[in-house]
Amino acid sequence: MDAINITDLKKIYSKVTAVDIPSLNIDQGEIVGIVGNNGAGKTTLLRLCLDLIKATKGTVRLNGIEVSSDDRWKKVTGSYLDTNFLIEFLTAKEFLYFTGEAYSLSNAEIDKRKIVFEKFMTNEITGNEKYIHELSSGNKQKIGIVSAMIIQPEILILDEPFNFLDPSSQIIVKRLLLDYNQKYGTTILLSSHNLQHVTDICSRIILVESGNVIRDYTTINDVALLEIKQYFENKV
Repeated sequence: MDAINITDLKKIYSKVTAVDIPSLNIDQGEIVGIVGNNGAGKTTLLRLCLDLIKATKGTVRLNGIEVSSDDRWKKVTGSYLDTNFLIEFLTAKEFLYFTGEAYSLSNAEIDKRKIVFEKFMTNEITGNEKYIHELSSGNKQKIGIVSAMIIQPEILILDEPFNFLDPSSQIIVKRLLLDYNQKYGTTILLSSHNLQHVTDICSRIILVESGNVIRDYTTINDVALLEIKQYFENKV
């Protein structure tokens, strides 16, 4: 069974087609990166996968469950797209406890699972009682990523996870994603403008333009990387 199955998916705003994907399948355990310039449809596609916006046409299924008609997929899916996913009048600890409660995890279990993220979050987040709205963009990004991963989801969806992070934190989050994928078999779908980070961790890269999948690189090698770089160079 595909972890993510997309069929005849379209999203049209007024007369502008933001996403038009006849078919896209992502296998269980894959790490897939979506790349494309601004306005290519990356974030819209992720929002459709999470049923945050309604498709004009077509279906998205996560673990075989159609997202628009059955909420069971939410229990096996972790996601972070932007700060709208956070509750900024809570502290980081309170927000992680809140996330745990939504997934039937006790505070004690969250504390146990949080240990693996301590180096990533640093004392700046865990060592004070600041509200999330008082934290930097980078620290908010870290909390969002940790909240999506701490539930140990079967499917993890992230939009620009390397944004706002310093170089050390970017390296740590790449390791965390790879470790989670290997340990739990988590299917990971992420978008990013950073080609190096995407190629470092992804087994597959999907290139989108104007809402369409124009290339699907199922094998990442030197030829694929050269083609992707040439594509963006030709857009300059």
